[in-house]
Amino acid sequence: MNIFKLTAIALLSSVFFSSASADISVPELTETTNLVMAGNKYVTLLGNQVKVGDQAPDFKVVTQSFSPVTLAEFKQKPVLISVVPSLDTGVCSIQTKRFNDEVANLPENVVMLTISNDLPFAQKRFCKTEKVENIKVLSDAVWRDFGHNYGLLIKDMGLLTRAIFIIDVDGKIAYKELVGNISQHPDYDTALTKLRSMGQTVQPTKTTTSEHSG
Repeated sequence: MNIFKLTAIALLSSVFFSSASADISVPELTETTNLVMAGNKYVTLLGNQVKVGDQAPDFKVVTQSFSPVTLAEFKQKPVLISVVPSLDTGVCSIQTKRFNDEVANLPENVVMLTISNDLPFAQKRFCKTEKVENIKVLSDAVWRDFGHNYGLLIKDMGLLTRAIFIIDVDGKIAYKELVGNISQHPDYDTALTKLRSMGQTVQPTKTTTSEHSG
C-alpha cells in the first residue's frame, strides 16, 4: 500500500469535514500505541480497544446514500466486519473484493460488512467499478463512531486501521485481527473458517426447533 497516497486521502477527508466538525465537541479519546505500524513507524490509535469475548459495541455508519446503519440491525446473525483504510489503495481493494467473492461460499445467515472512512461517493464509485455487490460497504466518515468505539482511528491521518472482526449471534466479539502493519493483508482463511463454523452452528438449531414444533 502506498503510504503517501493514504496520507493524501486523509488530508482531503480532513478538509472536507473540518467545517462540519468545527462546532462539534469531541470527547477526549483513549490513545493506544505500539499495536500497528505504517511502514516502519508505529501509529497511534484513537478510541476504545475491544477484545474477544466482549459485547460488541453498537455503532452508526452510513450507506453510499448517507442512510444510517447500526450494528443492532444485524442481531442474532454472525457478522464479519472487514475494516480497510481506503478502498482506493491496492491491498484494501483486494481485501474488499476477496470478501465480496466469498459470500457465495458462506451460510445464508451470515452478514458481511466493509467499513472505511472513504466518503460514500467514493465507495459508490468503487463498488460500481469493481462490481462489489454481495457485501455492504459502509462509511464511518460522518461520525467516526465505529472507529472510536473499536479503537481503530489512526491519529493525525483520519483513516481506520486494517482489521477483521467477527461478531457472534449473541452479539459478542468472537474473532479479532488487528493487522500489525496497514500495508499487509489480513489472515483471510482463518477469519473465513471461523465465520463458516459459526454460520453452520446456527442453522441446525433452527431445523431441530422446527422438527420439535411439528
